[in-house]
Amino acid sequence: MTETADELSAPLGQTEARRKRRIRLPFTALQALAMLLGLFLVVFAGFAMFNDNPLGGEPVARVAINEGARPADDKAAKPDGKSEAKVDHGAAPAAKQEGGERKTVTIIDGSSGTRQEVAIGAGGETAEPGSAAPASQMPGVDPRLLEKSRYGMIPVMADGLKPFTAYAAEADRAKAARMPAVAIVIGGLGVGAAKTVDAIMKLPPAVTLAFTPYGSDPTKLAERARAQRHEILLQVPMEPYDYPDNDPGPQTLLATLAPDQNIDRLFWHMSRLQGYVGIGNFMGARFVATEAAMQPIVNEAAKRGLALFDDGAAPRSVAASLATGRAMPFAKGDVAIDAVPTPVEIDNALAKLESLAKERGVAVGTASALPVSIDRIGTWIKGLDRKGILLVPLTTAMLKSKSN
Repeated sequence: MTETADELSAPLGQTEARRKRRIRLPFTALQALAMLLGLFLVVFAGFAMFNDNPLGGEPVARVAINEGARPADDKAAKPDGKSEAKVDHGAAPAAKQEGGERKTVTIIDGSSGTRQEVAIGAGGETAEPGSAAPASQMPGVDPRLLEKSRYGMIPVMADGLKPFTAYAAEADRAKAARMPAVAIVIGGLGVGAAKTVDAIMKLPPAVTLAFTPYGSDPTKLAERARAQRHEILLQVPMEPYDYPDNDPGPQTLLATLAPDQNIDRLFWHMSRLQGYVGIGNFMGARFVATEAAMQPIVNEAAKRGLALFDDGAAPRSVAASLATGRAMPFAKGDVAIDAVPTPVEIDNALAKLESLAKERGVAVGTASALPVSIDRIGTWIKGLDRKGILLVPLTTAMLKSKSN
């Protein structure tokens, strides 16, 4: 009755809407979000602590190899008892066994097709993926002239044979003894593949190529250089005066280190590639001027049948006197050809090199693999015959200097 009276007394067309009861939660939306986030973190922490996965989710490869089996090259063997390979995450391996002592697993990336070989020794040890192939397998490298170090194979003398003699480029030494001779050393190679290949392919074999131990695959580039009949040097990073502001790179030889520490670093550099006739400095103005630091390195190189090359950038270098004391082949750079990398200045430096060769009988020029340097040096070399000057490998220049 009361409800009817209220409706009759209300203004015509204006009925009062019923009030809806609102449900109130005991927490806000922000508090709910915080609770969910906290719950997620608790679950994640529990999974990380109690989940038994020592590889942390990394791709897994399982390889079972029968000692007496040898599957076909670059093909995964079928599960017939010979060998079996399983690799997760799209990588397909192939197992190879060599000589019953060394096995190699070739992992082929499923997306890019990139091949990566992992060597497994007879005792189960595994080589680091991406490391260079064993030096004994490099074409043209005499296995007798290799010695195993903790970093890999390094050069050594054997049966009276020296790496300096075994890997020297071919040259007419009798002709070089009769006429002025020049040697060109292109340094800093191995880091930039494109410029390294330019030096290898565009310059004649008599040009000596010097490789730093860095780069993704210095071994492959060094092999290519030797295939084109260039002789090669290993450039060893040494401490400059403004080190570490000016840092040659990892494993740099330092004047402040003990001799055995520098020798250990030298072995690391030596193991990065093979087939070189000697070592040279990469930077290192302070190191080559410090006799106490330099002498153990020179002694080690001489003991292993290697030559020594000084790029001539450090006027206080003791390399020449130390090499003479060990009666080892030695040469020093006389002219930095592209110290100012312009065509005019490079041509001027080459003219100076000619004059020195005529005056002293032999001269050595150094340069980098800049495109302008490769171009001007290549053009200059073509005109040497009519000038009565012979281009020779560095080893020939070393022998001529010693005889003079």
